Amino acid sequence: MHIQRASEDDWPEIAEIFLAARRTMTWLNAGLHSDAETRAFIRRMVKRSEVWAAQRTGSKTIGFAALAREADGDWLHHLYVDPASHNAGAGSLLLAKAKAELPRGFSLWTFQANLGARRFYERHGLTETRRTRGTNNEEGLPDMLYVWCP
Repeated sequence: MHIQRASEDDWPEIAEIFLAARRTMTWLNAGLHSDAETRAFIRRMVKRSEVWAAQRTGSKTIGFAALAREADGDWLHHLYVDPASHNAGAGSLLLAKAKAELPRGFSLWTFQANLGARRFYERHGLTETRRTRGTNNEEGLPDMLYVWCP
């Protein structure tokens, strides 16, 4: 497995990973966006963002991380792994890449209900700094802000 910068042509595989991962989140409002709307969102994200892909030998993408350098600080906006590839190390490699690319630290949001993500981030040294009721996310679900400070 290796990590490489995603190209604009990688968006279909990345979109399918995103959709598959979100389908496992039974607490998430599945009807918020259609699959077509989600694919269009991912296509724009891959085109405009710094996206890194975890790939198995033979170039099958199994996970991705989307990073952003913004005026209010650096962000890890998305980190998703295909559910069929969970616990194979892709998430850890992608998070290590985020740390290498954003060496001054970064922030990320996750849903409070996403216990697996919370355990993953805490195991990798991120610290919870804030909780909200979800009034600022489109899902309207309680979320948490995590920060990684090297």
